[in-house]
Amino acid sequence: MPKVKTHSGAKKRFKRTATGKFKFAHVFKRHLLTGRTKKRKRQARNSAYVPDAHHHQIEKLLPYKD
Repeated sequence: MPKVKTHSGAKKRFKRTATGKFKFAHVFKRHLLTGRTKKRKRQARNSAYVPDAHHHQIEKLLPYKD
């Protein structure tokens, strides 16, 4: 059986926590921020966790992430 490749985009975006959840940073925080509300920009500063419904998809992209 050949090795499974890790998804290059996913490995830059997701980190696995000690409990096994996947943590990620919010997107849309680089430029064109004047058109966005303060609330939206403030909430995008914080990191978030991948919902349980999508957890299996990230695990497929990151097979060796421990």
